[in-house]
Amino acid sequence: MAAIPGRALHYVFKIGDRAKNAFFFRTILGMKVYRHEEFKEGCEAECNGPYDNRWSKTMIGYGPESSNFVFELTYNYGVKSYEMGNDFGGVTIHSKDILTKAAEHSYPVSKQGDRNMLTSPDGYKFYVVEAEPSASSDPVQQVELHVSDLAASRKYWHELLKMNKIEENEESLLLSYGDKQASLRLTLLKEKLDRAKAYGRIAFEIPGSTQQPLFEAVQAAGGTILKPLIQLDTPGKATVSVIILADPDDHEICFVDKEGFTELSQSDPDAADQLDKYIGKDPFQDKETS
Repeated sequence: MAAIPGRALHYVFKIGDRAKNAFFFRTILGMKVYRHEEFKEGCEAECNGPYDNRWSKTMIGYGPESSNFVFELTYNYGVKSYEMGNDFGGVTIHSKDILTKAAEHSYPVSKQGDRNMLTSPDGYKFYVVEAEPSASSDPVQQVELHVSDLAASRKYWHELLKMNKIEENEESLLLSYGDKQASLRLTLLKEKLDRAKAYGRIAFEIPGSTQQPLFEAVQAAGGTILKPLIQLDTPGKATVSVIILADPDDHEICFVDKEGFTELSQSDPDAADQLDKYIGKDPFQDKETS
């Protein structure tokens, strides 16, 4: 299969408290809300996890989805928390402002080696490098996932999914589909990998014409296909085509058609107000699900 002209789009976090997460992502990390969507029932592609209930997603980042890597905050009504595993390594961000904002709001910052680490309300790790991102680069530099076999991961992500190898050592592999976009770091975990219930999903856009060849290549290689090529509807917005895969460690991967996603992901100037409106309506959650 030929090279794939892909772009990293977002990573999905399941969250248990929209108000606390809105404060963390907007006030501490300094991100902006670009889309907010409410759904009455579970997603056919399990975008909200294996939950068939009312849910919402909020797209938040440092720039529009057309040019920046963002985060999809998935909120399942009635679910207060999720059991955390060790599959997610963290997000690396270049910023001159985050540590100052954290200090202003007494938000805890710890050290992991020589890295400054903040933890989201749900336990996701964010590593802050005190550097001004260049005008041509995304402040979100990389997303790190833990893997159990680096050779198997290299074969899957580099050889099968055609991601470009940027660097490699005995402990990790850095990959990307191109310059000026967030990269993916796969780091070898020496203990047993556990995805638990808080597992996420990374998404990429590719031209619609390459989705079927990708599906056939993964199928021929015996790779895990969670959802074959299907159409996903968003009320009042564009329909997109997606393929949902899983790597050798069951990390979920979404490949969405660029054409449909370009239309779907248009920024909504009222998105932040919509999120705040629904946060204000959040009922008291009297049942904790993990």
